[in-house]
Amino acid sequence: MKTITDFPHAVIDQPDVGIMMPDGVRLSARIWMPEDAVARPVPAVLEYIPYRKKDGTLYRDELMHPYVAGHGYACVRVDMRGNGDSEGLMEDEYTQQEMDDALAVIDWLSRQPWCSGAVGMMGKSWGGFNCLQAAFNQPPALKAVISVCSTSDRFADDVHFKGGCLLGENIGWGAVMLSFSSRPADPAHRPDWRADWLRRLEHEPFLAPRWASHQSRDAYWKHGSICEDWGRIKVPVMIVGGWADNYMNTLGHLMERQQGVVKGLMGPWVHQYPHTAVPGPQIGFLQESIRWWDCWLKGVDNGVAEDPAYRAYMLHSAPPDASAAHRKGHWICESQWPSQRVQREVLALSPGRLGGAGAALEQRVNTPQHLGLHTGEFFPMGLNAEMPGDQRFDDAMSVCFDTDPLPSGLDLLGQAVLHLRLRCDKPFALIAARLCDVAPDGASVRICHGILNLRHRDSMEHPTPVPVDAPFEIALTLDQMGYRLAPGHRLRLALSTTYWPFVWPSPEAATLVLEAGHLDLPRHSGSSGDEWQPPQPEAAAPGKYRQIRKGAASRRIEQDLLTGTVALVIEDDSGEAENIPHGLIFGETMREVWQIRPQDPLSAQVEISYEQRLARGDWSILTRAEAKMRATATGFVMTARLEAWDGETRVFDRDFSEIVKRDQV
Repeated sequence: MKTITDFPHAVIDQPDVGIMMPDGVRLSARIWMPEDAVARPVPAVLEYIPYRKKDGTLYRDELMHPYVAGHGYACVRVDMRGNGDSEGLMEDEYTQQEMDDALAVIDWLSRQPWCSGAVGMMGKSWGGFNCLQAAFNQPPALKAVISVCSTSDRFADDVHFKGGCLLGENIGWGAVMLSFSSRPADPAHRPDWRADWLRRLEHEPFLAPRWASHQSRDAYWKHGSICEDWGRIKVPVMIVGGWADNYMNTLGHLMERQQGVVKGLMGPWVHQYPHTAVPGPQIGFLQESIRWWDCWLKGVDNGVAEDPAYRAYMLHSAPPDASAAHRKGHWICESQWPSQRVQREVLALSPGRLGGAGAALEQRVNTPQHLGLHTGEFFPMGLNAEMPGDQRFDDAMSVCFDTDPLPSGLDLLGQAVLHLRLRCDKPFALIAARLCDVAPDGASVRICHGILNLRHRDSMEHPTPVPVDAPFEIALTLDQMGYRLAPGHRLRLALSTTYWPFVWPSPEAATLVLEAGHLDLPRHSGSSGDEWQPPQPEAAAPGKYRQIRKGAASRRIEQDLLTGTVALVIEDDSGEAENIPHGLIFGETMREVWQIRPQDPLSAQVEISYEQRLARGDWSILTRAEAKMRATATGFVMTARLEAWDGETRVFDRDFSEIVKRDQV
């Protein structure tokens, strides 16, 4: 990535600007802007997230926001209420209070003497969610958004449920938020930091049980889901995703349903911004962002409105690599979406075979509980084996249907739909489907996957019991994909009734009988090579840091040969680093253990621990958060513990415990 230090505008940096909310709560903002912005007002670009601008997102902020500010914008990075250096308390994610605060911030920005009155909003993940939610709420000053790695439907495509199945990441994210939000404001900005910190700790919620208790698409999930009314977003939207992330479906949903200007950009990336994300190739995301802002915030006629509706990086066949630094592929451009270059192709299922005439199946599916250990993370962040690995281990335990070797290969772009007629012997069951690229040597690469809680086969809002020992039909839509299978490779459909730890197991080991089925594929007519040449990645100079202690990470699968228990163990220690300009030292340590016995779904359990460390001079803070989960036939048992130290003194400890009834999972 090229470092840029000479910009059209000299930039000033204000590290702690107070923005007062209507109820008197002060939110803390860091603002980069041209030094002459008061004399020559500029548009504002807002990023509004809970991840702490002083340490949590500091490194990425300093690469991005000064760069955009140097091109004539006021870039505003705001800590949400109850996080970082902002006042107040946090209740949950995407609350009405959070959305109201966003509207108040946008209004405040538009009225500042250095702002032209036009505001854009951008963000990744949480920030990608809330800029779409802000657009949904239609503040007058908001003129355009850039949303990266986000969702339009909080039940269907977030970290809690997928296909009506409870994701393992639900408890994982509950542990993350318990840990992240337990840290105090910086005493350099908040003389009241200690009293405020103790209030935060006393109020801190353990949210995983709350999320898990909403096991259908009810009013809780509809709140904050922009798919409730596609017509409410009037401003232009750039929607960005990555094939290695699990928020890839939002692009298709917005491009197909949104009535205004929507431009989609999909790369090979994990859950990061495209100028820094792996796998490469990285692109000049910041240059593309400035083109977007110039068009919609400054009125520059630069051709953005005529850009293709969808630019996507089509992955090419490659050996499996859970830590891939780069993926082979080529860029394609679609003038509209759905694309006229995509045609549907139906492949019938017969025993062991995908394609051909098809035949009656009577194929039993009852897979071991530990299938899925090579799935990777819901939102991988980097290179620590967080992406899907070689699928042949899980394939060996699945029921698989393969094509013949494809002499000309195959290009796929869009979503496959699997149609099955089934019988089931239990009232609770799930089915997981993976599309894989199988090389001549047997290596198997996951192209995409889809999961369905069979109680949600007809409705996510109104699930019903699985009809025991009676035939029924399902249509399972798999995730978006953009993939070119090499000539001589086979396409594989792998089916399972388990997918641990990505999905929490059904209460009993169900057996499915496949009676008939077919796979509906989105076949792309192909392109000879790159149809777009993205700019090379650029960013501002990184901040100045001193490494005090080097970090370390590991990810391993362990098996107890006496009990049969299989465990996935993940450890990540960030080490310790000091930000030289303001002297804050920070570090984090995480450990997760996901374990299960192959024949017992009720043996599933997880233990997660986080430690957060902050220090400067003789001031030091430490918090520890632990979360555990297991299940019975009727409930999910979730516990947590939060402890906090001011120096050598433990100033807070609290235990959480809740049993969530298994209504639908």
